[in-house]
Amino acid sequence: MNASSSEGNTIESYLDWLLGVPWNKTTKEKLDIVKAREILDKQHYGLEDVKDRIIEYLAAKKISGSLKGPILCLVGPPGVGKTSIAKSIADAINRKYFRMSLGGIRDEAEIRGHRRTYVAAIPGRIVYGLKEAKSMNPLIVLDEIDKLSQDYKGNPADALLEVLDSEQNNTFRDNFLEVPIDLSKVMFITTANSLDTIPRPLLDRMEVVEVSGYTYEEKFHIAKDFLIPKLYKEYNISSKTIKISDESIKEIIDGYTRESGVRSLERTIASLMRKSMAKILKENKKSIAVNTKMVTLLLGERKFDYDKVQKSEVGVVNGMAWTAYGGDTLKIEAAVMEGTGKLQLTGKLGDVMQESAKAAYSYVRANCSKYGIDKDFYKNKDIHIHVPEGAVPKDGPSAGVTMVTALVSPLIKKEVKSNVAM
Repeated sequence: MNASSSEGNTIESYLDWLLGVPWNKTTKEKLDIVKAREILDKQHYGLEDVKDRIIEYLAAKKISGSLKGPILCLVGPPGVGKTSIAKSIADAINRKYFRMSLGGIRDEAEIRGHRRTYVAAIPGRIVYGLKEAKSMNPLIVLDEIDKLSQDYKGNPADALLEVLDSEQNNTFRDNFLEVPIDLSKVMFITTANSLDTIPRPLLDRMEVVEVSGYTYEEKFHIAKDFLIPKLYKEYNISSKTIKISDESIKEIIDGYTRESGVRSLERTIASLMRKSMAKILKENKKSIAVNTKMVTLLLGERKFDYDKVQKSEVGVVNGMAWTAYGGDTLKIEAAVMEGTGKLQLTGKLGDVMQESAKAAYSYVRANCSKYGIDKDFYKNKDIHIHVPEGAVPKDGPSAGVTMVTALVSPLIKKEVKSNVAM
């Protein structure tokens, strides 16, 4: 065929791609579960559920001999290490690693490739991944699967239904190559911040592993063993030049960051190091030891504070609150005044918490005699329930007992212990 003909070019690129796919090449997996666990623990602190699932897969594969690659979906808030744990898994089990970001992809051909009838047709990213990894059993990370979009060119989430189904993906067909490709040996790990935007049929094909935020202790160990050594390396300094005490790390976690992941923590420690370096140069010192006073001096006043235990009061009860970055306490205050039996609720409460307050009011009315409360209080007393921090929306189904206690306390004029939270 004439070399300058467009058809000739198309066929040539098609053959290049066909020969470029590593048809029979695979990497030999490391099935030593003790070694794999060591590697995972060395590179990541916490994330026990994910590590356990990988060890189970390796154990099952070692005993059964053959096993389809699992399709895991790691769900959790930003900055908790979903993508980086996937890289560690590839290291631990000796598979090639390929990461594909799905954020904002809206064309189905990105996954399945274009047909060869189009000019400049190319295969989809899955085939790209196999070619780049040079093996048929890589670990492919599909990042941000909850951020796929769609337009008139088709929905990429629907194209992924075949890729992420272990029963069907052994005969995956790319529109460009038009030959069945076996994806059953590929280990797919997808990541998402929330499950709400992932279509149900797609979610059904994946095994969801929740990667929740880190606790205070976990953040401390991550900062000490991973983030600070990484930053020393990045800034090319030693731990002798800037010595950060354990108390300082705890102070930064407590007073300067509120998040479920550790990105903001890393940025704050980096800022502390830069300010320390500037101080070393200004004052012509050799080294600097960072203690809690120095943290306040360099980073300014604390940005966050926890509530302190107050003295016991009438009508003030400690509730417990769940937030995306760990627990907190939430005071609920009730005041009783002479009036005509009105119930007032303030503090930007959601529908469920308002219902809790009304249910608590009815419960107290129904159990007047039990608590020694005047049974006509609902006619001649006004009650005001307030939850402080009025600008923050609050909602949740578990405030009932706290509301009841807050109501009973001023009606019988008894203090509530301030060292108890409900």
